[in-house]
Amino acid sequence: MIDPGPDSEAHVRAVAVAVSVEARRVQILVTHGHPDHAPAARPLASALNQAGVPAEIAGPAGLEGIDIPLVGGDRVPTDDGELVAVDTPGHARLHLAFHWPERRALFVGDLLLGKGDTVWVGEYAGSVADYLRALERVRALEPSVLYPAHGPPLEDPSEAIDRFVSHRRERIRQVQEALASDPTRSTEELLAIVYGRELAGQARRAALLSVEALRAHVEGVGSDA
Repeated sequence: MIDPGPDSEAHVRAVAVAVSVEARRVQILVTHGHPDHAPAARPLASALNQAGVPAEIAGPAGLEGIDIPLVGGDRVPTDDGELVAVDTPGHARLHLAFHWPERRALFVGDLLLGKGDTVWVGEYAGSVADYLRALERVRALEPSVLYPAHGPPLEDPSEAIDRFVSHRRERIRQVQEALASDPTRSTEELLAIVYGRELAGQARRAALLSVEALRAHVEGVGSDA
């Protein structure tokens, strides 16, 4: 299982029942620790173990609640071939994709989405450079299909990667031009330039963090790119 989701009792119970019907052992993989991906992992493992189905949690080294810490290149055996961990930070500092070489497939977590041309990148300074490098790392594997955590499979990986790279580079260009004309612009001013519309609540907070990460990238803060 990859990214079992949020810690909802009904959700965890339903997944545990569905998985335990035929399983002799379950390997739970986590791509990153965000609330919609990882919190169900521990209660799900506990429920499966109580049902007599051994279960362990593997995920990025440094993430809390992991039984088996993974770094890029580590291999996870499954009943249908090995999965190979691929370092893909950017959306989160600790983020892994899982490459399925036998099928030329890649489970990409939130590196890309099944629809649109962007994911949130704003968790830390350096995230933008990390994100762009991660996309190129995935491209180099030459997968035939990408399985994002949200949305349908991406069956033209090269086109999808190009689309997400182009979007991010356009955001970088917007911030570069804004700061070139006035280096003292505030984050609020950059937000208005980049997004051009009113945002509220959680969407506004996420957009502000994204703009701050873009500014850090343009100014070379927290990045070796």
